[in-house]
Amino acid sequence: MTISQATLHQTLHDSFGSKVSQLVENCGELTLTVVPDDLIEVALKLRDTAEFHFAQLIDLCGVDYLHFGVDEWSTQSATTEGFGRGVNPATSAFFSFHDAPTVPGNKGARFAVVYHLLSVTNNQRLRLKVFCRDDEFPRVPSVAGIWTVANWYEREAFDLFGIMFDGHPDLRRLLTDYGFVGHPFRKDFPLIGHVEMRYDPEQMRVIYEPVSIEPRVLVPKVIRRDNRYAGEGDQDA
Repeated sequence: MTISQATLHQTLHDSFGSKVSQLVENCGELTLTVVPDDLIEVALKLRDTAEFHFAQLIDLCGVDYLHFGVDEWSTQSATTEGFGRGVNPATSAFFSFHDAPTVPGNKGARFAVVYHLLSVTNNQRLRLKVFCRDDEFPRVPSVAGIWTVANWYEREAFDLFGIMFDGHPDLRRLLTDYGFVGHPFRKDFPLIGHVEMRYDPEQMRVIYEPVSIEPRVLVPKVIRRDNRYAGEGDQDA
Protein backbone atom coordinates (compact mmCIF):
# COMPACT_ATOMS: atom_id res chain seq x y z
CA MET A 1 0.00 0.00 0.00
CA THR A 2 1.20 3.51 -0.81
CA ILE A 3 -0.16 6.57 0.96
CA SER A 4 0.31 10.03 -0.50
CA GLN A 5 2.50 12.75 0.97
CA ALA A 6 -0.55 14.94 1.55
CA THR A 7 -2.31 12.12 3.42
CA LEU A 8 0.74 11.50 5.60
CA HIS A 9 1.05 15.22 6.31
CA GLN A 10 -2.58 15.44 7.46
CA THR A 11 -2.39 12.19 9.46
CA LEU A 12 0.67 13.44 11.35
CA HIS A 13 -1.16 16.64 12.26
CA ASP A 14 -4.30 14.76 13.33
CA SER A 15 -2.38 12.18 15.37
CA PHE A 16 0.06 14.38 17.26
CA GLY A 17 -1.68 17.75 17.45
CA SER A 18 0.13 20.07 19.87
CA LYS A 19 3.12 17.72 20.01
CA VAL A 20 4.05 18.88 16.49
CA SER A 21 6.52 21.74 16.91
CA GLN A 22 6.96 22.00 13.15
CA LEU A 23 5.94 19.94 10.14
CA VAL A 24 7.40 21.05 6.83
CA GLU A 25 7.92 19.60 3.37
CA ASN A 26 11.16 20.16 1.49
CA CYS A 27 12.65 18.33 -1.49
CA GLY A 28 9.68 15.97 -1.51
CA GLU A 29 10.19 14.81 2.07
CA LEU A 30 8.44 15.67 5.33
CA THR A 31 10.29 16.78 8.46
CA LEU A 32 8.47 16.44 11.78
CA THR A 33 9.98 18.36 14.70
CA VAL A 34 9.07 17.51 18.30
CA VAL A 35 10.47 18.39 21.72
CA PRO A 36 12.59 15.86 23.66
CA ASP A 37 9.85 15.17 26.23
CA ASP A 38 7.53 13.90 23.47
CA LEU A 39 10.13 11.95 21.50
CA ILE A 40 9.49 8.46 22.90
CA GLU A 41 5.70 8.73 22.67
CA VAL A 42 5.87 10.04 19.10
CA ALA A 43 8.49 7.47 18.04
CA LEU A 44 6.44 4.56 19.39
CA LYS A 45 3.33 5.78 17.60
CA LEU A 46 5.25 6.28 14.35
CA ARG A 47 6.50 2.69 14.59
CA ASP A 48 3.36 0.89 15.79
CA THR A 49 0.40 2.74 14.25
CA ALA A 50 -0.84 1.23 10.99
CA GLU A 51 -1.24 4.66 9.38
CA PHE A 52 2.51 5.21 9.80
CA HIS A 53 4.29 1.87 10.36
CA PHE A 54 7.78 3.38 10.28
CA ALA A 55 9.36 0.10 11.32
CA GLN A 56 12.85 0.95 10.08
CA LEU A 57 15.27 3.57 11.33
CA ILE A 58 17.53 4.17 8.35
CA ASP A 59 19.88 6.67 9.97
CA LEU A 60 20.36 8.85 13.03
CA CYS A 61 22.77 11.76 13.21
CA GLY A 62 23.63 14.81 15.26
CA VAL A 63 23.63 18.39 13.93
CA ASP A 64 25.52 21.39 15.28
CA TYR A 65 23.78 24.67 14.36
CA LEU A 66 26.55 26.89 15.70
CA HIS A 67 26.92 29.87 13.29
CA PHE A 68 23.93 28.56 11.34
CA GLY A 69 23.02 30.95 8.51
CA VAL A 70 26.14 33.09 8.89
CA ASP A 71 27.99 33.35 5.57
CA GLU A 72 31.27 34.48 7.16
CA TRP A 73 32.34 33.30 10.58
CA SER A 74 35.44 34.20 12.57
CA THR A 75 38.67 32.24 12.16
CA GLN A 76 42.33 32.87 12.91
CA SER A 77 42.87 34.44 9.50
CA ALA A 78 42.19 33.61 5.89
CA THR A 79 42.32 36.39 3.31
CA THR A 80 41.85 40.12 3.30
CA GLU A 81 38.43 39.80 1.74
CA GLY A 82 37.55 36.51 3.39
CA PHE A 83 35.37 33.94 1.71
CA GLY A 84 31.97 32.39 2.24
CA ARG A 85 32.12 29.36 4.53
CA GLY A 86 28.44 29.07 5.30
CA VAL A 87 25.06 29.98 3.96
CA ASN A 88 23.21 33.27 4.04
CA PRO A 89 19.53 32.43 4.60
CA ALA A 90 18.45 35.64 2.91
CA THR A 91 20.05 34.72 -0.40
CA SER A 92 20.23 30.94 -0.45
CA ALA A 93 18.07 29.31 -3.13
CA PHE A 94 19.05 25.76 -2.21
CA PHE A 95 18.39 25.38 1.49
CA SER A 96 15.09 25.82 3.25
CA PHE A 97 15.32 27.52 6.62
CA HIS A 98 11.72 27.44 7.77
CA ASP A 99 12.43 24.52 10.12
CA ALA A 100 15.70 25.95 11.44
CA PRO A 101 16.43 27.31 14.92
CA THR A 102 16.54 31.02 15.59
CA VAL A 103 19.23 33.20 14.06
CA PRO A 104 22.78 32.62 15.38
CA GLY A 105 23.89 34.82 18.22
CA ASN A 106 20.75 34.22 20.27
CA LYS A 107 20.22 31.70 23.07
CA GLY A 108 18.30 29.26 20.89
CA ALA A 109 18.96 25.57 20.39
CA ARG A 110 22.36 24.65 19.00
CA PHE A 111 22.26 20.84 18.78
CA ALA A 112 19.67 18.62 17.17
CA VAL A 113 19.24 14.91 16.53
CA VAL A 114 17.75 13.81 13.21
CA TYR A 115 16.10 10.42 12.60
CA HIS A 116 15.44 9.12 9.08
CA LEU A 117 12.52 6.68 9.09
CA LEU A 118 11.20 4.30 6.43
CA SER A 119 7.83 2.61 6.13
CA VAL A 120 8.06 -0.23 3.65
CA THR A 121 4.38 -1.02 4.23
CA ASN A 122 3.19 2.46 3.24
CA ASN A 123 6.10 3.28 0.91
CA GLN A 124 6.89 6.49 2.79
CA ARG A 125 9.86 8.21 4.38
CA LEU A 126 9.89 10.68 7.26
CA ARG A 127 12.53 12.84 8.85
CA LEU A 128 12.05 13.25 12.62
CA LYS A 129 13.97 16.06 14.33
CA VAL A 130 14.52 16.91 18.00
CA PHE A 131 16.37 20.02 19.25
CA CYS A 132 18.31 19.67 22.49
CA ARG A 133 17.35 22.28 25.08
CA ASP A 134 20.77 22.56 26.74
CA ASP A 135 23.65 23.75 24.53
CA GLU A 136 26.33 22.99 27.13
CA PHE A 137 25.13 19.47 27.96
CA PRO A 138 22.82 18.46 25.08
CA ARG A 139 20.69 15.40 25.78
CA VAL A 140 17.67 13.58 24.38
CA PRO A 141 16.01 10.24 25.25
CA SER A 142 17.46 7.14 23.62
CA VAL A 143 15.35 5.37 21.01
CA ALA A 144 17.49 2.21 21.10
CA GLY A 145 14.62 0.42 22.82
CA ILE A 146 12.33 1.32 19.91
CA TRP A 147 14.67 0.76 16.98
CA THR A 148 17.55 -1.50 18.04
CA VAL A 149 19.75 -0.21 15.23
CA ALA A 150 19.86 3.17 17.01
CA ASN A 151 22.34 1.76 19.54
CA TRP A 152 25.53 2.42 17.55
CA TYR A 153 24.07 5.46 15.78
CA GLU A 154 23.56 7.11 19.17
CA ARG A 155 27.04 6.13 20.29
CA GLU A 156 28.43 7.79 17.14
CA ALA A 157 26.45 11.00 17.77
CA PHE A 158 27.65 11.01 21.38
CA ASP A 159 31.25 10.50 20.29
CA LEU A 160 31.30 13.12 17.54
CA PHE A 161 28.90 15.76 18.93
CA GLY A 162 28.80 15.11 22.68
CA ILE A 163 25.03 14.56 22.67
CA MET A 164 23.88 12.42 25.61
CA PHE A 165 21.16 9.81 25.05
CA ASP A 166 19.29 9.14 28.27
CA GLY A 167 18.52 5.46 28.76
CA HIS A 168 21.08 4.16 26.30
CA PRO A 169 22.30 0.73 27.46
CA ASP A 170 26.00 1.33 26.80
CA LEU A 171 26.83 4.92 25.80
CA ARG A 172 30.56 4.88 25.00
CA ARG A 173 32.74 6.43 22.34
CA LEU A 174 32.61 4.52 19.09
CA LEU A 175 35.05 6.05 16.57
CA THR A 176 37.62 7.89 18.69
CA ASP A 177 39.90 6.65 21.44
CA TYR A 178 38.51 6.31 24.96
CA GLY A 179 40.79 9.12 26.16
CA PHE A 180 40.00 11.43 23.25
CA VAL A 181 39.50 15.07 24.27
CA GLY A 182 36.46 16.85 22.86
CA HIS A 183 33.96 16.01 20.13
CA PRO A 184 35.41 16.44 16.61
CA PHE A 185 32.19 17.19 14.69
CA ARG A 186 31.34 20.23 16.78
CA LYS A 187 31.74 23.43 14.78
CA ASP A 188 34.04 24.95 17.40
CA PHE A 189 36.40 21.96 17.51
CA PRO A 190 39.83 23.15 16.28
CA LEU A 191 41.17 21.61 13.08
CA ILE A 192 44.42 20.71 14.83
CA GLY A 193 42.58 19.12 17.76
CA HIS A 194 43.18 19.70 21.45
CA VAL A 195 45.94 17.14 22.04
CA GLU A 196 48.09 14.78 20.01
CA MET A 197 49.03 11.21 20.79
CA ARG A 198 52.01 8.99 20.10
CA TYR A 199 53.43 5.68 21.22
CA ASP A 200 56.26 6.01 23.73
CA PRO A 201 58.63 3.00 23.44
CA GLU A 202 60.17 3.68 26.84
CA GLN A 203 56.85 3.77 28.65
CA MET A 204 55.48 1.13 26.26
CA ARG A 205 52.14 2.89 25.96
CA VAL A 206 50.32 5.61 24.06
CA ILE A 207 50.69 9.05 25.63
CA TYR A 208 48.91 12.37 25.05
CA GLU A 209 50.81 15.62 24.63
CA PRO A 210 50.03 19.27 23.75
CA VAL A 211 49.53 19.88 20.04
CA SER A 212 52.84 20.66 18.37
CA ILE A 213 51.67 21.75 14.89
CA GLU A 214 50.76 25.33 14.03
CA PRO A 215 47.07 26.30 14.06
CA ARG A 216 45.59 26.53 10.58
CA VAL A 217 42.35 27.54 8.92
CA LEU A 218 40.57 26.56 5.76
CA VAL A 219 41.81 28.74 2.91
CA PRO A 220 40.18 29.58 -0.42
CA LYS A 221 40.91 27.36 -3.38
CA VAL A 222 43.37 29.10 -5.70
CA ILE A 223 44.22 28.40 -9.34
CA ARG A 224 47.85 27.65 -10.00
CA ARG A 225 49.57 27.28 -13.35
CA ASP A 226 50.24 23.70 -14.35
CA ASN A 227 53.28 23.13 -16.56
CA ARG A 228 51.57 20.06 -18.08
CA TYR A 229 49.39 22.49 -20.02
CA ALA A 230 52.07 25.06 -20.81
CA GLY A 231 52.43 26.11 -24.41
CA GLU A 232 48.92 26.65 -25.69
CA GLY A 233 48.19 30.11 -24.40
CA ASP A 234 49.76 29.15 -21.06
CA GLN A 235 46.25 28.43 -19.80
CA ASP A 236 45.48 27.90 -16.15
CA ALA A 237 44.68 24.47 -14.84
